[in-house]
Amino acid sequence: QVQLVESGGGLVQAGGSLRLSCAASGRTFSSVPMGWFRQAPGKEREFVAAITRSGGTTYYADSVKGRFTISRDNAKNTVYLQMNSLKPEDTAVYYCAARGTYYSGNYDSERHYDYWGQGTQVTVSS
Repeated sequence: QVQLVESGGGLVQAGGSLRLSCAASGRTFSSVPMGWFRQAPGKEREFVAAITRSGGTTYYADSVKGRFTISRDNAKNTVYLQMNSLKPEDTAVYYCAARGTYYSGNYDSERHYDYWGQGTQVTVSS
Protein backbone atom coordinates (compact mmCIF):
# COMPACT_ATOMS: atom_id res chain seq x y z
CA GLN A 1 0.00 0.00 0.00
CA VAL A 2 1.42 3.32 -1.07
CA GLN A 3 1.42 5.98 1.61
CA LEU A 4 2.64 9.54 1.90
CA VAL A 5 2.79 10.75 5.49
CA GLU A 6 3.41 14.41 6.29
CA SER A 7 4.79 15.66 9.58
CA GLY A 8 6.25 18.82 11.07
CA GLY A 9 3.23 21.09 11.04
CA GLY A 10 2.21 23.17 14.02
CA LEU A 11 1.62 26.62 15.44
CA VAL A 12 4.28 29.28 14.91
CA GLN A 13 4.46 33.06 15.21
CA ALA A 14 4.79 35.25 12.17
CA GLY A 15 8.41 35.41 11.07
CA GLY A 16 9.13 31.95 12.39
CA SER A 17 10.11 28.75 10.60
CA LEU A 18 8.86 25.20 10.20
CA ARG A 19 10.18 22.20 8.32
CA LEU A 20 7.67 19.78 6.86
CA SER A 21 8.60 16.22 5.97
CA CYS A 22 6.81 13.74 3.73
CA ALA A 23 7.82 10.12 4.13
CA ALA A 24 6.78 7.75 1.37
CA SER A 25 6.27 4.02 1.71
CA GLY A 26 4.94 1.20 -0.40
CA ARG A 27 7.08 2.08 -3.43
CA THR A 28 10.01 4.25 -4.30
CA PHE A 29 9.38 7.77 -5.59
CA SER A 30 12.96 8.57 -6.52
CA SER A 31 12.09 8.41 -10.23
CA VAL A 32 9.15 10.85 -10.19
CA PRO A 33 8.53 14.51 -9.40
CA MET A 34 7.01 15.40 -6.04
CA GLY A 35 5.30 18.49 -4.77
CA TRP A 36 3.64 20.38 -1.95
CA PHE A 37 0.20 21.96 -2.08
CA ARG A 38 -1.84 23.77 0.55
CA GLN A 39 -5.45 24.54 1.29
CA ALA A 40 -6.55 27.41 3.48
CA PRO A 41 -10.03 27.51 5.05
CA GLY A 42 -12.65 28.42 2.49
CA LYS A 43 -10.17 28.33 -0.39
CA GLU A 44 -9.22 25.87 -3.07
CA ARG A 45 -6.06 23.82 -2.81
CA GLU A 46 -3.10 25.62 -4.39
CA PHE A 47 0.38 24.78 -5.56
CA VAL A 48 3.28 25.61 -3.25
CA ALA A 49 6.42 23.92 -4.59
CA ALA A 50 7.64 21.01 -6.70
CA ILE A 51 10.91 19.20 -7.27
CA THR A 52 12.15 17.06 -10.13
CA ARG A 53 13.14 13.46 -9.61
CA SER A 54 16.83 14.24 -9.28
CA GLY A 55 16.20 17.26 -7.11
CA GLY A 56 18.11 19.38 -9.57
CA THR A 57 15.25 21.71 -10.43
CA THR A 58 12.65 23.25 -8.17
CA TYR A 59 9.51 25.30 -8.77
CA TYR A 60 7.68 27.65 -6.45
CA ALA A 61 4.49 29.64 -6.26
CA ASP A 62 5.20 33.36 -6.39
CA SER A 63 3.72 33.76 -2.90
CA VAL A 64 6.42 31.58 -1.30
CA LYS A 65 9.40 32.21 -3.56
CA GLY A 66 12.44 33.25 -1.54
CA ARG A 67 10.93 32.01 1.73
CA PHE A 68 10.27 28.30 1.15
CA THR A 69 12.70 25.62 -0.03
CA ILE A 70 11.74 22.17 -1.28
CA SER A 71 14.28 19.35 -1.19
CA ARG A 72 14.34 15.58 -1.30
CA ASP A 73 16.39 12.66 -0.04
CA ASN A 74 15.80 9.79 -2.45
CA ALA A 75 17.70 7.35 -0.24
CA LYS A 76 15.11 8.01 2.47
CA ASN A 77 12.16 8.29 0.05
CA THR A 78 11.38 11.63 1.70
CA VAL A 79 10.66 15.15 0.51
CA TYR A 80 10.94 18.27 2.69
CA LEU A 81 9.59 21.79 2.74
CA GLN A 82 11.60 24.33 4.71
CA MET A 83 9.40 27.33 5.45
CA ASN A 84 11.01 30.55 6.68
CA SER A 85 9.66 34.04 7.34
CA LEU A 86 6.20 32.60 7.77
CA LYS A 87 3.19 34.89 7.41
CA PRO A 88 -0.38 34.50 8.71
CA GLU A 89 -1.50 34.00 5.11
CA ASP A 90 0.60 30.81 5.01
CA THR A 91 -1.89 29.22 7.41
CA ALA A 92 -3.29 26.12 5.70
CA VAL A 93 -3.28 22.36 5.58
CA TYR A 94 -0.18 21.33 3.64
CA TYR A 95 -0.28 18.26 1.42
CA CYS A 96 2.52 16.22 -0.07
CA ALA A 97 1.95 14.76 -3.54
CA ALA A 98 3.76 12.44 -5.94
CA ARG A 99 3.34 11.34 -9.52
CA GLY A 100 2.79 7.69 -10.30
CA THR A 101 4.98 7.73 -13.38
CA TYR A 102 7.67 9.99 -14.71
CA TYR A 103 6.94 12.83 -17.10
CA SER A 104 7.96 16.46 -17.00
CA GLY A 105 5.95 19.66 -16.93
CA ASN A 106 2.70 20.76 -15.28
CA TYR A 107 4.34 20.69 -11.87
CA ASP A 108 1.90 23.24 -10.48
CA SER A 109 -1.25 21.30 -11.39
CA GLU A 110 -2.72 18.94 -8.82
CA ARG A 111 -4.30 16.95 -11.65
CA HIS A 112 -0.81 15.69 -12.50
CA TYR A 113 -0.21 14.03 -9.14
CA ASP A 114 -1.47 10.54 -8.33
CA TYR A 115 -0.63 10.06 -4.67
CA TRP A 116 -1.49 12.38 -1.80
CA GLY A 117 -0.79 12.53 1.90
CA GLN A 118 -3.41 13.23 4.54
CA GLY A 119 -2.10 16.73 5.19
CA THR A 120 -0.52 18.54 8.10
CA GLN A 121 -1.84 21.75 9.65
CA VAL A 122 0.33 24.86 9.67
CA THR A 123 -0.96 27.82 11.65
CA VAL A 124 0.89 31.14 11.70
CA SER A 125 -0.20 33.64 14.33
CA SER A 126 0.24 37.38 13.92
